[in-house]
Formats: sequence, structure tokens, C-alpha cells
Amino acid sequence: MDSPVALGRLEVARTVPTRGACSPEREQSAHLNGCVPLSHQVAGHKYGVDKVGILQHPDGTVLKQLQPPPRGPREMQFYSMVYAEDCCDQCLIDLRQHLPTYYGTWSSPDTPTDSYLKLEDVTSRFQKPCIMDVKIGQKSYDPFASQEKRDQQISKYPLMEEMGFLLLGMRVYKTGSDSVDTYDQHYGRGLGKETVREGLSKFFYNGDVLRKDAVTCSILKVQKILEWFEGQSQLSFYASSLLFVYEGACSPGVVRSDGLLAPKACEQNNNIAQNLSSMFSLHKKACVRTHFQAKQDNGVWTTTQQPNGNRGQREEAEELQRDAEQDTGGDVEVKMIDFAHVFPSDGHDQGYIYGLKNLLKVLRQILEE
Repeated sequence: MDSPVALGRLEVARTVPTRGACSPEREQSAHLNGCVPLSHQVAGHKYGVDKVGILQHPDGTVLKQLQPPPRGPREMQFYSMVYAEDCCDQCLIDLRQHLPTYYGTWSSPDTPTDSYLKLEDVTSRFQKPCIMDVKIGQKSYDPFASQEKRDQQISKYPLMEEMGFLLLGMRVYKTGSDSVDTYDQHYGRGLGKETVREGLSKFFYNGDVLRKDAVTCSILKVQKILEWFEGQSQLSFYASSLLFVYEGACSPGVVRSDGLLAPKACEQNNNIAQNLSSMFSLHKKACVRTHFQAKQDNGVWTTTQQPNGNRGQREEAEELQRDAEQDTGGDVEVKMIDFAHVFPSDGHDQGYIYGLKNLLKVLRQILEE
């Protein structure tokens, strides 16, 4: 019997996947100098459906059409600022590791007035990409939005302020049936406090096992993004998302002749998850100790040098992380996307931080299942 989460507002479309993330779907015609609509898009404006959309360039990059002003120019300005060759702001330089690589703008000779952001396709190296788009923050509208726009966004998901994140869409590769399950924004909006853990866990379930290795790698990468946000106070992000991608294909040598997941794959998955869980535990201990080692001096917080024992824990955690990523092929990506509503700030982005912490809490609950 399906659970309540699997019924009601759940909209699932099962399709036979393509051989690679960059392959266009069958009968899909080319557009604009050989570009085609992005076949594995899980959320956002879609080419041919909305006024603007996302295309796949023949060179493997992604083309995101600029939205009408002021959103489009604002997003282009953000990418240009972060990836400027003469950028010397360490905060922005550190941010690059959490974003798709930006290659400037692109326009077709046939329609030179239509501009696109040329971006890295984060899914391109995956054979069977499992993809999830999660909007982060307590507000999905920016401070300059009209009251009508605010009311509209709140009505779409009244729990946004309390939850701090919203699942916008996902696609999950099923190893046993060699097919893909897709979930749209209506599925995400149907998730509440009591069902969000089960709802998100579907992204990591491949039909045979819960991919705890992918869960743990995702936690570590989201934690890194949280650390960046906790260390910066110059930008605020609204209606921005995290894009999760992991490899759905089995590792070589762990697939049975009938194409199903072999027991060895489950064993390998559990062993990797245990190693990653140990690393995550060490990472948490180091972070907690760092936090409580801080001491107040004349109203200003300063961090003291950590003892050798704590430094050893950090080094061990980093070494475990490198080993775990090597064991899994590093086949997990978590990138920040959608920056049409990024504004200068003079304080920490508490709404985004709140959302990241709540998302991490749910991911840890999934890991402990």
C-alpha cells in the first residue's frame, strides 16, 4: 500500500532514460544553431512552454535565456561579478566552488536580441543523473516585490517561512526497471512538516536500496555552503535553489546479468555510507569544539587557536572525505543556481541560513533511517 506521500498531489511520470544527460529526447528537433531544449530539466522555465527557457548547446554547456528586466540583467550582473577576471574579493572567489561555471553570454546570429547565460552543465559527467531542485530560504520573493507578488508567492507554499525550503522537482533513476521517475513542483508543495522527510528520501531511493552514500555526500556539500553563508554578510539570496545531482548508475562489476542491482552493490553502498557517517561525525565534533572555543573580549567575538587534538580531527575528517569521494567517484554535486533575486546586504542572510539548517536536519534524519 502506498503511503499518503505517494498519493494525492504526487505527480509521477515514468520514462525510459536517455543514454546520457546531454542526449536530447527522441523526436526533439534542434533550435538555434543546433541547440535543443534541456531534456533533463526538473524545474524552472522550460523552453517551448514558457516565454523563456533553458537550452543545451552542442558543446555541452547550458544556455539559460535571460529573463525580462530587472531579473535577467540582475542575474547576469551577479555571475559577471563573481567570475570577473580581476575579482579579488575572497568571499566571491570562495563562492565559485558552489556555482556552475559561468562562460559569459551567448546569442544566436539568427536572433541576436535574445541573450543567454552560458553555464556549465552540472549533470554532463553523469551517465544516469538523479537530479533534484530545492528552493532555499524563508521567502521566495525579494524585498522590492509588490504586495500582489508577495501574496502570490506565499499562497503557492504557505509553509515556506516555517520550513525554509521547498522541493521544486526531481528525477530519480530506477536501477531495476532502467527507468526514470519524475516529480514536479506540485509534489513538493504537497509536502508538510510530517511528510517532507519521506518525500525527500524518494530522491535517494533507486528502487532497490536507499543511497546513503549519496545522502551523506549531499550533507557534506550542503554543510560547506552553509559555512560560506555563515562567513559572509554582503549578499542576500531570494528564490534561489540548490541543484543536487548524483550518479544513478551502478558501479562497474556490481550489476547482475539481468541488469538488477547485485547484493555487492548494497554492501558497497552501506560500507561507503558508514565511512562517510564517521567522517561527518568527526566534522561535527570539530565544528562544535570550534564554536565553544570562541571567547568574548570587550564585546567582540574572537576564535582561539585549536589544540592539536582538534586539528587532528579536522585532518582526519578531511582525509576520510577525500577517500570517500574517491570510493564513490565523487559522483555527487550540489550547486547553487537561480540568481535573479540577489541583493547587496549588510548582514547575514538569515533566511537562507535557516533553510539550509532545516534541510540539513531532514537529510540527517534520512541518513539515520
